[in-house]
Amino acid sequence: MTNGTLLYGELLTEIKTYAEPDYAAFHKRLLKNESLNVLGVRIPTLRKLAKKYKDCVPALLTFPDEYYEVTFLKLQAAAFLPYGEFVKYVDKCVAIIDNWAACDCFAPKCIAKHREEFLEYLNGFMLAGGEYEQRFALTTLLHFYVEENWLKVIFSFVSERANLQFYYVHMAAAWLIAEVLVKHYDRGVEFLQSGALEAKTHNKAIQKARESYRLTKEQKDYLKSLKR
Repeated sequence: MTNGTLLYGELLTEIKTYAEPDYAAFHKRLLKNESLNVLGVRIPTLRKLAKKYKDCVPALLTFPDEYYEVTFLKLQAAAFLPYGEFVKYVDKCVAIIDNWAACDCFAPKCIAKHREEFLEYLNGFMLAGGEYEQRFALTTLLHFYVEENWLKVIFSFVSERANLQFYYVHMAAAWLIAEVLVKHYDRGVEFLQSGALEAKTHNKAIQKARESYRLTKEQKDYLKSLKR
């Protein structure tokens, strides 16, 4: 910082001190996005930096997204804000998501106590129709909404609103329904039996649920019989 003002060059220099070239190569392969510039800073370190700079979110959001780590840090810093502050920046945050890892780790805990209010934002992201906008909506449902009174919302998002032609939306939807099956098995089975999901996502949800140690062998065997 200079005179209390966060400067991009100083932040980037600080981030680069934690860079690990070998980890950068490994993580870039996981991200499956060749256009991303990855420095190789581990997630726990980025979260510590984000907490350090959580009061600098307006400045952070003006910085270029030339590195994966900078974008990740922006999202994590915003995630530390209280709900009233967080929602001022959520649209800008979701707009800069361009990979599955940044999306899936962007799970602001403040949403947990404001689920009814935040549903309006999730509806907006689903209607916007972008791949990572929709994935963020679905992963947020997974993080905070997999409870009995939200299951109808989850089923509606997945079967009626999600563009499952997007790979990362398809995968998020399958992951979400798998979590429903783990936590609310009977309701999840009813949803699968309704045929509301197209076959690829239906089968992927079953696969993910059957990989869980939280279901019994009998439950897993029955889910296998529902594959299409």
